Amino acid sequence: MPDNTFLLEIITPERSFFTGQAEQVIVTGLDGEIGVLKGHTPMVASLGIGEVRIKQNGTWLTAACSEGFMRTGPEHTLILVQTAEWPEEIDINRALHKKQQAEEKLRQRASMREYTANRNSLAKAVLRLRLGGKNSINH
Repeated sequence: MPDNTFLLEIITPERSFFTGQAEQVIVTGLDGEIGVLKGHTPMVASLGIGEVRIKQNGTWLTAACSEGFMRTGPEHTLILVQTAEWPEEIDINRALHKKQQAEEKLRQRASMREYTANRNSLAKAVLRLRLGGKNSINH
């Protein structure tokens, strides 16, 4: 059976979040989801707040990731993001508090810059609540 895996690295400023062989990775790009398999054409893409789904040994792993960039190639994909968390690492109470704070700040109708920051904070909190409520990292 041919090897259909490639090296996947997910790195944040604080840690090397994931390094290993993957069969597929699906990320949230700015214009929708992007899937990567072995042999992918080289490209660089901006990533938005969302799930990163990794297929490894036939099993899907799901993580919450913030904004960042992805560089793909035929044998190696590198993902650089500000934050990445497995569902079991998510503090649900903290995420709920952040969601409530972001919603309140959005109601205050601040500047466009503050609106964008608060909208991003809300998106991160909602993602963390959705993934943190799952009992496993399997997708």
